[in-house]
Amino acid sequence: MTLPSTRADATTSATTPATTRRPRRRRYRIGQTMTRRRYVTTAVVSFVVLLVLWALVSAAGVANPRFLPSPLDVAVTLGEQIANGQLLADLGASTYRILVGFLLATVLAVPIGAVVGISARVEAAVQPLVDFIRYMPVVAFVPLTILWIGVGEEQKWLIIFLGTFFQQVLMVADAVRSVPRSFIDVGETLGLSNGRILARIVLRASAPRIWDALRITLGWAWTWIVLAELVAATTGLGYRIVLAQRFLQTDLIFAYLIVLGILGLVTDVLMRLIGRALFRYERIRR
Repeated sequence: MTLPSTRADATTSATTPATTRRPRRRRYRIGQTMTRRRYVTTAVVSFVVLLVLWALVSAAGVANPRFLPSPLDVAVTLGEQIANGQLLADLGASTYRILVGFLLATVLAVPIGAVVGISARVEAAVQPLVDFIRYMPVVAFVPLTILWIGVGEEQKWLIIFLGTFFQQVLMVADAVRSVPRSFIDVGETLGLSNGRILARIVLRASAPRIWDALRITLGWAWTWIVLAELVAATTGLGYRIVLAQRFLQTDLIFAYLIVLGILGLVTDVLMRLIGRALFRYERIRR
């Protein structure tokens, strides 16, 4: 009669370690967040490490200074460009071209993308064409834009437009599709027309994601400005980089590349801050 209890005890003792074993404490969990202060500190450290590595490689003579100037040489060149006013003039010209091309793309892409996002018929007619064109390299359009409209400012606006418009259409359409169907059902229940549902419900609900799409594509515009200023430009950040390449002024190239990176980063941060101020309800909902 004791055999069953013995078997039960053996079974219990065999399973006890597996059931009482505590899971190991993970040092890092997937998706784990960090404080704002630690985030900023980590970001600053990464830049400092990159700068130190650059300085060490330059000081060790691993690369020819003509092709890899030292951080000090780049800083001196950048200071000279600021002092003689050349950098400010180039910055003003490039910023103007980016704003015009980007705003033209945005004014057209947002309504088109919104309609594509809510209408299957429009999506079938427009999205395949947009997908087809957006895979064409923008650099291949440079000769065509020159033939179409010459080498004036309009050609540079068009390059920025082509580099951002088609991506904006698709990203805005995706943002609109993310709006819950229940929101639209409420509008239909209230008797709103399709136009009012789009304007008052869909666009307002998708506005934070649309803003993110604009933020991302504005960052891309800073990369397209170099291409836009390749031909027949006399000012601009891209023009100055191309001119420096002709004379092997790599310190000037590095200086302007750093400026472009800083401008893109600052633009992104400003767009994020503006977005947080405009769409506070989105943070509360999350």
